[in-house]
Amino acid sequence: MLNSLNLFIFENLRRRKSIKKESLSKNPFYLRRMKEEDLPHVLEIEQVSFPNPWHERTFIGEILNHPISFPLVVVHGVQERVMGYIIFWHIHDEVQINNIAVHPDFRRMGIGETVVNMVLNKVRMEGARFITLEVRPSNFAARALYNKLGFEVLGIKENYYFRPQEHAIIMGKRWSQ
Repeated sequence: MLNSLNLFIFENLRRRKSIKKESLSKNPFYLRRMKEEDLPHVLEIEQVSFPNPWHERTFIGEILNHPISFPLVVVHGVQERVMGYIIFWHIHDEVQINNIAVHPDFRRMGIGETVVNMVLNKVRMEGARFITLEVRPSNFAARALYNKLGFEVLGIKENYYFRPQEHAIIMGKRWSQ
């Protein structure tokens, strides 16, 4: 599965017009389950990505919650450097994306889109019928990505975020089986 996933990711990135082919050959990446040894890199990405970052113990809880939590890291294939991560829960036929971030050095390369697409394809093949996430209204890039991938606004959670305080936009995507 991992080799086909790596090929899927590489091919999706290669198709993007904004990325030069020579850049891709130097920067291939793969996904694997997050380990505690990854946390210094994950926490660095979390700190530079969010105004209210998760604590280390939250990530440890996700790593240890094997039955439902899927914390994955995006790893640079040459440097073996953690470039990003995604954490989602898969319970029966429902999925919740809890956190996703890409290091600023690797943004605007289509990595986040490719990773979310991979998760969408994986969970749909495993029988998921519904996927949700929360996003800050001020996170225009993420909202545009989720809209592009077929997510729809389902509602609002008032005063969900703090530092700064904002509502959360609940977005979701449904598949018919």
